[in-house]
Amino acid sequence: MRQRWGRAAAVALGVTLGLTTASVGRAADGDHDGPARNTWNSNDTAGDHDGPARDTWDSQDAAAFWTPQRMAAAIASAPGGTKPRPSPAPSAAATQGAPTARHFAGIPSVGVLFSVDGDAKAHHCTASVVHSPNHNLILTAGHCNPGSRAAFVPQYTAGADTQPYGVWALGETFEYADRGTTGDAADHDFAFATVQPDNRGRELESVTGGNTLSPTPGYRNQVTVIGYPSVRNDPQDRAVRCTTGTARLTGTRQLRMECGGFYGGTSGSPWLANYDERTRTGRIIGLIGGLNGGGPSGPHSDRISYSPYFGADILTLYARASGQE
Repeated sequence: MRQRWGRAAAVALGVTLGLTTASVGRAADGDHDGPARNTWNSNDTAGDHDGPARDTWDSQDAAAFWTPQRMAAAIASAPGGTKPRPSPAPSAAATQGAPTARHFAGIPSVGVLFSVDGDAKAHHCTASVVHSPNHNLILTAGHCNPGSRAAFVPQYTAGADTQPYGVWALGETFEYADRGTTGDAADHDFAFATVQPDNRGRELESVTGGNTLSPTPGYRNQVTVIGYPSVRNDPQDRAVRCTTGTARLTGTRQLRMECGGFYGGTSGSPWLANYDERTRTGRIIGLIGGLNGGGPSGPHSDRISYSPYFGADILTLYARASGQE
């Protein structure tokens, strides 16, 4: 059954996203049905992995577990949970006219996901803080599967004795039951997660700031993409950044962008339109994910990345994750 928002919910979401009520109504009544209430997987990760229930895992637990020593010694993540990227080789991006991402110190509203699934795993995906009424929401690729005991580390700094914005425990995950990385399921390769308050009772967004979720305005955009390649793929273990243009991925309802340096670990990296250097935030109109987990395979595949198109479905999911539906 097609999901429809009440007028109050539509108005609230319109204010949050900077949209008019009319435009939100059109998005909700778009071509794709919203998920029925019984299709949410918000409890699946708690049931699928060993470890304590969600209510016994908080940000104090996450910070205590993910010590600097444990982060440094963590095992590289298996490739199945990330954008499929080979180990770095000399990139052809520069010789073929595409830009190349540069390493930099990162920004507070983008960080990495660590998970505890039997064995400690190194950071395996990127996530970003999304502005929401409760100030506690992050966005990543649906295929990232952080697990039952997971942590978000904003502006992750490898080797630091203390992370600049702390270590935050994830709560519930919100995703489509039919999401995947092939066919039409790849159009749903995104997920939201709530984040537990820190030990001072602060919500994540009040500490890091947040980016505004926005519908994709079209296939051609200028975006700043920020992500964290895993240390297995990029020994510098630092954030990378690239500003580039987007286009339509032929034969799909997805976007593509070309920029070298986006190896495994960058799944979930936000595509920020109107990025503001002063506030270090922007409008999220896409993320690395979608077909094949976010890009092609093969030599030099680090320079091409994909994104699902943000339309009615992600706005509906956002409304649920942020408690507005």
